[in-house]
Amino acid sequence: MNDLSLFKQFAPEAPHAFKEGNNAVIYTRVSSADQEDNTSLASQKKHCEMYADRRGLNVVGYFGGTYESAKTDDRKEFNRMLTFVKRSKNINYVIVYSYERFSRSGINGASIADDLLKKYGVITLATTQELDPTTPSGSFQQKILFLFGQMDNELRRDKVVTGMRELLMKGYWVWAAPRGYNDLNKGRATERKLVVNEEGKILKKAFEWKAYNKFSNVEITRLLKKMGVDMSEKRLNTLFLNTFYCGLITSKMLPGQIIEGKHEPLISRELFLAVHNIRQENRNQGFVHDKDNENLPLKVFTKCERCGTYLTGYLVKKKGLYYYKCNTKGCKVNRSAKAMHDMFGALLKTYKIGKEEFELIKLQLEEQMAVFFKSRIEEAKSLKNKLTETQRKLEAIEERFVIGEIDRSLYDKFRPKYEKECFEIEQELGRTGGYKSNLAKVVKFAAKVCLNPLIMWEKSDLEGKRVFQNLLFPEGIIYNRELDHYRTPRVNSFFSPIPQLTRVLTVNKKRGFYQN
Repeated sequence: MNDLSLFKQFAPEAPHAFKEGNNAVIYTRVSSADQEDNTSLASQKKHCEMYADRRGLNVVGYFGGTYESAKTDDRKEFNRMLTFVKRSKNINYVIVYSYERFSRSGINGASIADDLLKKYGVITLATTQELDPTTPSGSFQQKILFLFGQMDNELRRDKVVTGMRELLMKGYWVWAAPRGYNDLNKGRATERKLVVNEEGKILKKAFEWKAYNKFSNVEITRLLKKMGVDMSEKRLNTLFLNTFYCGLITSKMLPGQIIEGKHEPLISRELFLAVHNIRQENRNQGFVHDKDNENLPLKVFTKCERCGTYLTGYLVKKKGLYYYKCNTKGCKVNRSAKAMHDMFGALLKTYKIGKEEFELIKLQLEEQMAVFFKSRIEEAKSLKNKLTETQRKLEAIEERFVIGEIDRSLYDKFRPKYEKECFEIEQELGRTGGYKSNLAKVVKFAAKVCLNPLIMWEKSDLEGKRVFQNLLFPEGIIYNRELDHYRTPRVNSFFSPIPQLTRVLTVNKKRGFYQN
């Protein structure tokens, strides 16, 4: 068989030859918004147009005209230009000011230019680096220029990173001010003054809620939102992990290093560690700090009245005894754990009620709380009446439609309206309607707790003790070393009336005002 044309379909295609024509597009780019030199966008465009004019090229499109990094070729305007060139059938040239404006990604940029030439017959030209990429020597020179662009980019990056690393070592934060801070000397890297702003003062509460109240991240984000700070749980967790807030700097640029920052700390280092339940040891002084020691349940719950700092605890190993202490320099508040626990037990006993007093105190509490929450209960009652009235209207319109008093258009107009009202009232009622029954349950629980609060506290594990302590005293307790006693800044509203009620009932019982 001598007819070789039958085999032509199996031969590889010849590369695209350069298309005859004079249509071109111009691509301009700068690396940053404030780049104002001989390579500014206006300057690049002007030189490209003059180049096209000299060579008699017809500019049919402009691309770029903005700032985008050329470290990678994942650029919006750059890719828009490539798409336009590849889809068009009559583009012959891409004109740039210099090859580094086209790409700084080295061999990858050269590959893109080579692909445009071989697959689409489009030549990439630089006004400041005239060469002919269609010839072997011109193609080689073009690739060299792309590689030089990448090398220059790497050198610049290394210089910037070195400068940033030096500033970090000196304690200066080199990025945007973290959330909760303002930069009073913005723009001056070595004179930056980062100070806590109003939002930062709120964020400080988030650390305190986490460390002292044991709130979950969900609860904390909800509380922050109420105070005007909207933050996701993920961002909150990142916040808790950032040592910047306790005055220290860590960075991937300085692996394994901790730097003293020159910025204002948002929280103390002790509070930061408390958030993460980190144990601190000091073997030289013969005692060990341990946040989660079941022998020290009153840590970060009891405040020193002298300075307002939460007490920590430690074990004197030689004696085998635990102590609470204030870590504020010069404060010197120190007390044995046994004495502190005995005092706390005496405090809990003031909330104890006898079995014979249980029902009377429960009734008294219900009456007092009902007065306290009167508006809520009345609101629920009003909502129930409103719901009943709206349901009657809905039933009435349904009945009138069935017996033919109103037509469907009128029925369809009012039925959804009443159904929506019923739904909205039921939703609101769900939030307040069960208040009276829930109130009774809470009062009964509070009274049961007070049958023997000391035993309940002593028999609980560490976490149980903490929950119990915070239930009774939401803001903790304050220890006065001079008087050697506790003060309670706030008592849970359901427990606060109990000591007074118990005293009144005891007096009345002695006087014979009531009997079992």
